[in-house]
Amino acid sequence: MAGDIRRLDPHVANQIAAGEVVQRPSSVVKELLENAIDAGATKIDLHIENAGKSLIQVQDNGKGMNPEDAALCFERHATSKLKTSEDLFAIMTKGFRGEALASIAAVAQVSLKTKCEDVELGTQLIIDGGAQKDLEDTICKQGTLISVKNLFYNIPARRNFLKSDRIELNHIIDEFHRVALVHNDIEFSLFSNGKALFQLKPSNKRQRIVQIFGNKMNDKLVPIEEQTPLLKLSGFVIKPEAAKKTRGSQYFFVNQRYIKSPYLNKAVSDAYQGLIKADSYPGYFIDIEVDPKSVDVNIHPTKTEVKFEDDHSIYAILRSAVKHSLGQFNVAPSLDFETDQNLQTPYDYKNKSAVIPKVTVDKSFNPFEEDSKFKNSTPSYKSSFSTTSYKKEQSWEGLYAGVQTASEEINSDLGTQLLSTNEDYNQAVTCFQLDKKFIISKNKSGMIVIHQQRAHQRVLYERLLSCITLDEGMSQALIFPILIDFELPELRLLEELTPYLQQIGFDFTIEDQQLQLKSLPVLFRAEQLEDILKTMLKAYKEEESGSHFSQSDILAKALAKSGSIRTGDELSREEQLALVNDLFSCKEPQLSPFNRLTFKNINTQELSTNYFQ
Repeated sequence: MAGDIRRLDPHVANQIAAGEVVQRPSSVVKELLENAIDAGATKIDLHIENAGKSLIQVQDNGKGMNPEDAALCFERHATSKLKTSEDLFAIMTKGFRGEALASIAAVAQVSLKTKCEDVELGTQLIIDGGAQKDLEDTICKQGTLISVKNLFYNIPARRNFLKSDRIELNHIIDEFHRVALVHNDIEFSLFSNGKALFQLKPSNKRQRIVQIFGNKMNDKLVPIEEQTPLLKLSGFVIKPEAAKKTRGSQYFFVNQRYIKSPYLNKAVSDAYQGLIKADSYPGYFIDIEVDPKSVDVNIHPTKTEVKFEDDHSIYAILRSAVKHSLGQFNVAPSLDFETDQNLQTPYDYKNKSAVIPKVTVDKSFNPFEEDSKFKNSTPSYKSSFSTTSYKKEQSWEGLYAGVQTASEEINSDLGTQLLSTNEDYNQAVTCFQLDKKFIISKNKSGMIVIHQQRAHQRVLYERLLSCITLDEGMSQALIFPILIDFELPELRLLEELTPYLQQIGFDFTIEDQQLQLKSLPVLFRAEQLEDILKTMLKAYKEEESGSHFSQSDILAKALAKSGSIRTGDELSREEQLALVNDLFSCKEPQLSPFNRLTFKNINTQELSTNYFQ
């Protein structure tokens, strides 16, 4: 009887292994850039087409390879970095497992041109889907030129999982930044579809950060330096006043390798405690040098996670070093106990006595006399999150007259329940805010509990989506433009979203890393705008990276998330009523844009049955 276990075909095995190394075009970019650095290159050019789906090409001026090495480098577990198992504990190079090129070649069409310094002719190698097609001499410059075409062409299912070109390009730019930041002595260039996105000349660490994130970043950097027998720290942290709502500018490098470490991030955050708001995040560019034997860099397939031998000591040193830098450069707040309090009063007023204020009384005023000017008027309220005015005397019947939602059965029942049993509606009793999170409203059968943040997200989402779709956004002009500073990656995203933002009601120009806002939608308040836009960019990137929805839908969700009222915001009675009315005027009031429940109806029978038997 034949067994069920068999050896996989090497071609299939390579494709499976490629899934761990090559997840998307940015994975290829990372591996090829690291190989170029390990080859001793001082100049590296990266060319991509269609966000790396059609072409990823890296050219370097490194030491190159001879014909034997050129052919062998595409074999699995072929590497020049390791000779014995002991070498695993002294790794200072990037790629060392010998799987990158073999994995890339298994899922793409690859061509390689390479030449060493002391030979006249170089070597050209062509591989198609892991199979070597051609190996011959060629004329080329010293170094290596590798081209990866039609990624995942032989695995259509994997190719279908790739995101839009813009998302994949952002991932490539992120990998490019991570490599370029820590190797500031190397010249890097990035071209997308023939257009130069970055051309970075060799520089010091501060200059490289400014080259990538713009000139505005220069004034925000605070240097950090610390050396102990355990480790050496260097780099920069960002001033507390420049802390952001996103985690964008957070970079750790261990022995010149980019890593992600929530544990070390907590150490930096602790150093900023009391200097930034609870919902803000500090930025940093920190290099950590440790003995290679004290850190394991091979615990994750992408090598972005490491394990330290003495992580508690590193945590304490890092937190102390950041605190010291913030204090040394007078960033941390200090108390001055020697200030002369007399200096707080202007000299001209120091010896003057207090003046009794004069009170003017209108003797002709009669509070019991009716004024025809106000006799028939009723106070109205314009919600801070709504463009509609509501009369305080309106009854529930008026608020919900003609409202139609997606589910006729559910909403006809809701409409009945929301009607007040008393024609003389008493808003003080039937609507109130609980714990600055919920709005409680009395109805005929019991009560409705509304989650204020989710409800407002639903209201904003539908209105914003309507503005984008119908191009009917209403805006309000500002007397003085609002100036908001952004980093270069944020500005690139804003420029792409400009047509949609204009349809919503934004009017702005971008100049010298600064957004000059001239008008804004009536849905938002001016004092909230900087937080709204920066939080929106973060929410947009997060939503887009894992979504197949349209760009307008994703933007509407991101703006609704960033611009909505929050748990903890206190609402007046009028604001509560406006939000309730707006919610049940929506097409889908039951759920937020993120499919979370917005309200819960609790009838008196349910209360009696479940809680008061």
